[in-house]
Amino acid sequence: MAGLIQLRHMPLMRRCVWNHYAKISRNISTSKRNSDTAATACETKPEDKNWVSYGFDYTSKEEDTNAHHSSFFFSVTLCLVFGGFAWAYAPDVHMRDWAQREAFLELRRREKAGLPPIDPNFVDPSSIRLPSESELCDVEIII
Repeated sequence: MAGLIQLRHMPLMRRCVWNHYAKISRNISTSKRNSDTAATACETKPEDKNWVSYGFDYTSKEEDTNAHHSSFFFSVTLCLVFGGFAWAYAPDVHMRDWAQREAFLELRRREKAGLPPIDPNFVDPSSIRLPSESELCDVEIII
């Protein structure tokens, strides 16, 4: 910052930059005028003087604030919080839990019966038609 202040005192910088900056800058007066004090005495709501709208209502501060608070309540609280809660604790519509329970029950039944967990002949081999050696010709078989 000190370097910028020192640059300001250089003649070239003063002519080029600071003169241009002085032309575009506007000074703000902070002193009270008689007309300003009279106008502020008539106002009933001094807090509305520097009010910036949320974008819902540009004429009424109360309506704008109410609309802002209600829209954030509905969007954040109801949609995100309660919607996320309902989504997280919703019932299992794809039946993943049921399929896993059935698989464990089937494994336990096969273990008690002394069978392997997965039968190598799940599909009857006589019902499957495999191609002969002459039909395969030069087809590469990957196992």
